Amino acid sequence: MYLVDTNIFLEVLLARKRKRECKKFLKLLKDGKIDGIVTDFTIHSIIVLMNHFKKLDKLKIFLSSLRGYKGLHVYTTSLIDELNAVDIALENRLDMDDAIQYAVALKFNTKAIVSFDRHFDDLKIPRLEPSKLRVK
Repeated sequence: MYLVDTNIFLEVLLARKRKRECKKFLKLLKDGKIDGIVTDFTIHSIIVLMNHFKKLDKLKIFLSSLRGYKGLHVYTTSLIDELNAVDIALENRLDMDDAIQYAVALKFNTKAIVSFDRHFDDLKIPRLEPSKLRVK
């Protein structure tokens, strides 16, 4: 199982330069060829950003599409998870949004965090960019 970071979805939603590799990765999740987990924190962050960019039409499509992903599970963090994230932030010099993602990755012992965020480098759970994923 892979933890999917916020920036993977945003590359597609905001049509950024690495959109194509993210779409390919997300299709693997959608088709159930790989398993992934996304936090409710990620979803809420995307809601805030898409609202900021006045892209509520794309947000609605995105939120609706999540229900169709066979290999993607949405995890709602608990207060305990968030308390653990504070410790992780302090220990690893991460900001809270990265620490929450990392806390969940640790909790589920994920293979990797799929992200472009280099703050995840050199941690126990490796960071993997979508184009580096190899599926058998």
